[in-house]
Amino acid sequence: MPDESFNTTVAPYGSWRSPITADLIVADTVDLPEVWLDGDDVYWCEGRPKEGGRFVVVKYGLDGPAEDVTPPSFNVRTRVHEYGGAAALVREGTVYFANFADQKLYRQAFGESPQAIGQTAQCRYADAVFDGARRRLILVREDHRVSESQPVNAIAAVAIDGSSEVVLVEGNDFYSNPRLSPDGRKLAWLTWNHPHMPWVTTELWVGELDQAGQIASRRKIAGSQTESLFQPEWSPEGILHFVSDRTGWWNLYRESSGEIETLFSKEAEFGQPLWNLGASTYAFVGGGRIVCSYREGGKTRITVLDSAGGQRELDLSFTEVSNLLAAKGSILLRGGAPNEPACIARVTLEPLQCKVLRKASTIAENAELRACLSTPSLLEFPTANAKSAFLWYYPPHNPDFAAPPDELPPLVIKCHGGPTAAASSMLDLRIQFWTSRGFAVADVDYGGSSGYGREYRERLHRQWGVVDVQDCTSAAKFLAEKKLADPVRAAITGASAGGYTTLCALTFGDYFKIGASHYGVADLETLASDTHKFESHYLDWLIGKYPEERQTYIDRSPIHATDRLKVPVILFQGEEDKIVPPDQAELIAGSIRAKGLPLGYLLFAKEDHGFRIAENIKRSLEAELYFYSSLLVRGGLRF
Repeated sequence: MPDESFNTTVAPYGSWRSPITADLIVADTVDLPEVWLDGDDVYWCEGRPKEGGRFVVVKYGLDGPAEDVTPPSFNVRTRVHEYGGAAALVREGTVYFANFADQKLYRQAFGESPQAIGQTAQCRYADAVFDGARRRLILVREDHRVSESQPVNAIAAVAIDGSSEVVLVEGNDFYSNPRLSPDGRKLAWLTWNHPHMPWVTTELWVGELDQAGQIASRRKIAGSQTESLFQPEWSPEGILHFVSDRTGWWNLYRESSGEIETLFSKEAEFGQPLWNLGASTYAFVGGGRIVCSYREGGKTRITVLDSAGGQRELDLSFTEVSNLLAAKGSILLRGGAPNEPACIARVTLEPLQCKVLRKASTIAENAELRACLSTPSLLEFPTANAKSAFLWYYPPHNPDFAAPPDELPPLVIKCHGGPTAAASSMLDLRIQFWTSRGFAVADVDYGGSSGYGREYRERLHRQWGVVDVQDCTSAAKFLAEKKLADPVRAAITGASAGGYTTLCALTFGDYFKIGASHYGVADLETLASDTHKFESHYLDWLIGKYPEERQTYIDRSPIHATDRLKVPVILFQGEEDKIVPPDQAELIAGSIRAKGLPLGYLLFAKEDHGFRIAENIKRSLEAELYFYSSLLVRGGLRF
């Protein structure tokens, strides 16, 4: 019924009509994963769901406008580590990039057709730097010629005319961040070996280059079994900087003449998990200054350090910042905030000004749509073992509707992937899709998430499927106790590792009434034997060594506990997923179907790990909404 005094309609939570539709989200939204500087020109990579999920390099000159560089038949995306990242490099007006379809390396001058330059078939390339003196790229190479599942990783050099390709560093399981010193005489890199992941144990090395450009000698700068390193960079003066968590927090250091000096130390995170190559949280802005972004208290802050040890916090509206670059007294970054989507922005320091060059979405510029946005709050909540964890709480919000006074909103607990990732406060229209319809959403930073120090990340050591489930369940109970959510209408959803947490919570627990797993893990044993090299030993750390601890794998696999499952589940899966293969979804779907429980199962062709095609994103959003809306009713479930 209409409530004339407030000009709103009173309707149950979860039933509100919203202008934030799935059609609008896929029509209006692009992905902005990477950004580069080339002189005064800015380039970024733009993922476009309306073009089948294709990634395009875009050029923005000093005064614009933005122009596409990548021709329609190319897709700028690498499959190194399967998660990719750092798929392109721009130097002297030429773009060097990996093409997704064939994973070959290409060179493209603006306005010209791309030319293949990688000589070796069945290799993948990423994270390149330009060696101008030798007219070559130094990059991470992943060689699949001998084994598709266990490729050989190395740091290689590829001539920009395609005339040669040589390996510079090899022998370890993984490499990243090859970085050339300003004088071209030294090369720094990160490396790690199984069973470790780069956010657990990493080493930083520097090699001396001879006249031929080969590594003549090398020495280890930092790294140990209890130290994770991130983003080595050379200053303009040739001093090596890096991020280390040797104190329990990812802080900034530099090395000179064999001595390591702390540049900025506090209980904050200057690093992040290296799921995608090319991440950057600091840069040299000139005049001996370093601009840094770091995560503290759930929010990203930006500060400028000077050579005298002073620091200046930059008053910018962004609460999330990544891909930080700098040149000529200005900063380039990818940023966002709760009321603003991801964007590419250029920031000048003197005076402090910010110019947004490209937004991932323009939806927030529409007054009607902006009025529907829910603003999140970071909440700390108690959980198991006398610990606390964190969540971003989004209340239901739509100015055209109000709920009956005695009703609490249905809750959607969102589990991020990784599992060593983090919830983001940046405007996400897929969350607003729910809140504008009368759902509350909690994006949980369960134990194991990044952004809260090494101890917090290590809570998940050998406890995956336990700590994350406890924390997500505790989060839902906490919100119910605070009268922020309905305890009998709690849903849980997650993608990838978050999909595993979802399935565990639904099979091993009894709090959640419904759930959605997006390409989630159902069988840990199958994953241990049928996943890609990068994560092929990650379960050693998350669960235990296999097959020695096989029983633990069985005990924590949802597929073996479906007899305990009593609630509806909907599954979403990409047919070409190499990280969590489709047989995981098939296994759990078959078991749920045999029990006669309500089941949704959508298998998407031409999708891998994460959905990038517009119609598939739209269908998955609408299917999950329909599934919840038809089965979650006031007072419980309808089935």
